[in-house]
Amino acid sequence: MNNKLFLNNLPKNFHQEEKILLSNNIKTWDSLLSISEKEIHKMIYGSLGSVRNLQRLKCIAYFICTLDIEINEAALLMHSGLISNKALSSLSPQELVQKTGRFERILRTGRIPLIDLNKAHFLIEKAKKNII
Repeated sequence: MNNKLFLNNLPKNFHQEEKILLSNNIKTWDSLLSISEKEIHKMIYGSLGSVRNLQRLKCIAYFICTLDIEINEAALLMHSGLISNKALSSLSPQELVQKTGRFERILRTGRIPLIDLNKAHFLIEKAKKNII
């Protein structure tokens, strides 16, 4: 199995959720993607984790599994307001670069943007093929 598919090196703000997932034997992005909302609520009950963070991780898992991208790119798409391949496929490459670039500027990362026009075009085409 590809190492990229394992849940590891999650950002620190997902520490509690990572512990919850691992204690429930959810160790891959695929297995996270397959859990239902009811199961999320059941896992969170009585723990320090949050439903909101598990839902965010599930959205990240969706992009990782359907687009075969890295966690930082998937998180950028989610935090830029995109939650599905359908939403992603409705954008032009320029619109995607603007959305993700705007979010990165708000964060003041100071790094080269993760998504340029070529990457945006690639992601949109892949999203169009993988609309669920």
